[in-house]
Amino acid sequence: MRLKSLPPWIFAAASSLFASLPSLLAAEAEWRVDLARENGALTLRWPDAGADWAYTVQALPTIGNIWIAPRSTRPWPIAGTSWEAGSAALPANFYRVLAVPRAERGKALVTTTLPTLTKAELSFIFLFAGVPLTPQFDVAVRRIQYETVGPWGGRTLASGLLLLPVGATRPLPLVVYQHGTLARKADAPSAQASQERYIGAAYASTGYAAVLPDYLGLGDSPGFHPYHHAVTEATAGVDLLRAARAYCAAQGIALNGQLFLTGYSQGGHAAAALQRELEEFHADEFLVTAAAPMAGAYDLSGTTADEMLSGRPQPNPYYLAYLLAAYQDVYRLAPSFAELLRAPYNVTLPPLLDGQHGGSEINAVLPQAPAPPTDIIKPEYLAAFRADPDHPLRRALRDNDLVHWTPKAPVRLYHCSGDRDVPPQNSAVAHAAFVSRGADATLWDPRPGADHGDCVLPAMLAAKVWFDSLKE
Repeated sequence: MRLKSLPPWIFAAASSLFASLPSLLAAEAEWRVDLARENGALTLRWPDAGADWAYTVQALPTIGNIWIAPRSTRPWPIAGTSWEAGSAALPANFYRVLAVPRAERGKALVTTTLPTLTKAELSFIFLFAGVPLTPQFDVAVRRIQYETVGPWGGRTLASGLLLLPVGATRPLPLVVYQHGTLARKADAPSAQASQERYIGAAYASTGYAAVLPDYLGLGDSPGFHPYHHAVTEATAGVDLLRAARAYCAAQGIALNGQLFLTGYSQGGHAAAALQRELEEFHADEFLVTAAAPMAGAYDLSGTTADEMLSGRPQPNPYYLAYLLAAYQDVYRLAPSFAELLRAPYNVTLPPLLDGQHGGSEINAVLPQAPAPPTDIIKPEYLAAFRADPDHPLRRALRDNDLVHWTPKAPVRLYHCSGDRDVPPQNSAVAHAAFVSRGADATLWDPRPGADHGDCVLPAMLAAKVWFDSLKE
């Protein structure tokens, strides 16, 4: 089943100057956003487009920059017809409200039974991979397609896995594992040939209900993957949790109320985004027990931007290309992705970012050491990014930082000191920020000196040992 994406309706307001747009609901009606100060806070109000619609507020600092959906005190997208900035300061000069098709978030559309992973099969796989783990249960595998929201807030489809221990008699804790960078749709956890499912199976075979989101734009989800887009990493996770919990209830599978969050690389960023979303907006549905984000780029506008501008070569230059393409798709940094790129990359690169090519294929056409990945970017665009603290790309990076919030559940950040793909300073900045706000956060180096790939197994094992010590 495919959910059709519809273009948003746009209502706009410019500071205290109100703009009215013709309604797409009724030609004779006039639509406008009213902007006011109420109790010292900036408030927007707009007309009701009907029960089938939800709303996204976006802000623009100056003409020529990019629209950003500022975080507020209410979950996104908005179900009602008002929005409060939550601050006395006016954060932008222009606002607009997008009316988008409302999603029945977390509704399972199709649930498919995949082959069971037996204890014998898993024992062999774990032994071959050097994982010191003895499976206690066979693992039932369910592939779920479900309704969620896209980057603009409108209804879309996503997919993921639910893995369950067969024959477990005690109520199960939930664990969410968020996967690392994948450029090919068919490599997502729910794909039949994916190796990611075995990470979920390591948890399920030892008594957890494991939830593995594919993310938007991967697996069965349409469109381009919004890589390192924190809000949709989070909403895709929230809604798969809802679908998984509903499936367990329908099948009589008892859950014990515990919820553990983890993920590696991009998955570390996604795990932190999911914790923030759950704790700020959905604590009445899910109470996070503990979170173990691993090797994530939490400080995108600081550490990651500095690394981009350092001139150093990177082991996987496609990470930068992927990030630019994703932010172009979400934020419209330029009229087209190709217009951000210098020749010949403006011709050779875009066709490879179609969801059908893997990272090694994309790396093969990109600058190689000693050249930095930024050699793909037009010099004038790169110079503007370097010089302008409010450059559109810097604003997009800031919009996806995950250091300016306060975790409520205990957090252990795992990051190896030799990581050349994701600088460990990302975790150091996040840890310092969390601790400064009183959070229960610690920073762990599970294998000092290890690079990004060599850190995966020790980090994951350490996180699981911690979760096991908390599991009821």
